[in-house]
Amino acid sequence: MAEEQTLRPPSDTQPGIFSRQYAPATLTFAAVMFLTGFAALAVVPTLPTAAQDLDGVSLFPLVAGSFVAASLLGGVLGGHWADRSGARRPLALGMVLSVVTLLVSASSLSIWQLVIGRFVDGLAAGMVAVSVTTAIGQSYPEYLRPRMLAMMSASWVIPSLVGPPIAGVVSEAWSWRVVFYGLAVLTALPSIALVAVLRRAPAGSGAEDPVPVDLPPEEERASRPPVLVAAMLSLGAALGQYGVSGWDVRHLLFVVTGVALLVVFAPRLLPKGTWRSARGLPTAVLLRGLTSGTYFTVEALVPLMLITERKVAAVTVGVAFTASAVLWAGAAWVQGKLLQDVARHRLVTAGALIMAASVAFAIAGSFGGMSPVLAMVAMPLAAIGMGMLDPCVTVLSLSHSAPDRLGHTTSAMQTNMNLGQVVVLAFATAVLNAGLAAGTGQLGGYAITFSLLLLPPLLVASLAVRARND
Repeated sequence: MAEEQTLRPPSDTQPGIFSRQYAPATLTFAAVMFLTGFAALAVVPTLPTAAQDLDGVSLFPLVAGSFVAASLLGGVLGGHWADRSGARRPLALGMVLSVVTLLVSASSLSIWQLVIGRFVDGLAAGMVAVSVTTAIGQSYPEYLRPRMLAMMSASWVIPSLVGPPIAGVVSEAWSWRVVFYGLAVLTALPSIALVAVLRRAPAGSGAEDPVPVDLPPEEERASRPPVLVAAMLSLGAALGQYGVSGWDVRHLLFVVTGVALLVVFAPRLLPKGTWRSARGLPTAVLLRGLTSGTYFTVEALVPLMLITERKVAAVTVGVAFTASAVLWAGAAWVQGKLLQDVARHRLVTAGALIMAASVAFAIAGSFGGMSPVLAMVAMPLAAIGMGMLDPCVTVLSLSHSAPDRLGHTTSAMQTNMNLGQVVVLAFATAVLNAGLAAGTGQLGGYAITFSLLLLPPLLVASLAVRARND
């Protein structure tokens, strides 16, 4: 198959990601992802404490939702900027904004300042994620991309092991503000190396040289959505996430407004045919949204159920989080190293079926007569599925993109990933609350919600073949 031939090195003498040619970029990207992961995993556990300290517990959904909403805007800006002038500038700016937002959050005097800090953090995270993926596409040949994407996943392992415990100790011994200030210092460290590496990056790096695409001015402008579109999409995501936190008329208006903005503006940021699974790139982008939405909803609701309803100790649930991060990285390594000759779309199907099995475990664990361990197994099992399929979806997406449109492609992927998180989690939350309002009981509401979560991974398994590149 053509896809298998492009992923297999033509000879044993072909340089690897740690060869002299690629080592500086590989180590710098790994450092960026390591510190990004450390900041993300250390900050999130401190947010409830920060909200309580700032007398803003009622606005905590907005604190959490503003990050994902801003990531939509950051991904669009970073991706189209990377297409115009390369990945170095948006990636460097994203790192600078990461430092700024940690300082803004650390010095918060009110809950609204914390909301602003989290919004800027989401903006930076969206730019960094899209720019790193674009830089990989621009700096490495296709056969090295699965390995490099696996390296990006592996860079989150140590942060997942030590980030939350260290943040907890620091927050208890001193203050949650110290966590933010410390992370600001750490995040600033790789910035100089990052800019230096990308400044040297390479016409002769081994990646394909950009091929100019002659587009008429009107078509070129239409292919690059205005900032207003991305801003409206971010606003819709934030309103929708905030709206599902309550059931009064005011919250309902937020939901209706948010959904309307998503329906109107989302298609303008995605490849044509995404929502009807057109072959090629549109299907690859659709798969990213469905899988990320399912995974992060499982990651949010399963721990909530275990702690509040099954009375499982938070420390025990934390072990499941750690196991999930390690297994995600392990599965990503396996697909990039041991299964590199297997067609990518087949690995996507396998990963999606593993995710469906994880949801089935969550359903079983939501019944009172069953062991809660079943539900806890759902988290690491879902991580195995994501570790296997997520890099494959990225590789398929990049393979469908012209070299000078990699930023546009990664922007669309990031956009639909965030949309998937927003929409699936919001829908699941609404179903859970509706079930509780109908008197199904807490565990019954979770069982219904998890049952509906079976649909996205099964859909991904059936559609993966439409994303193949041959």
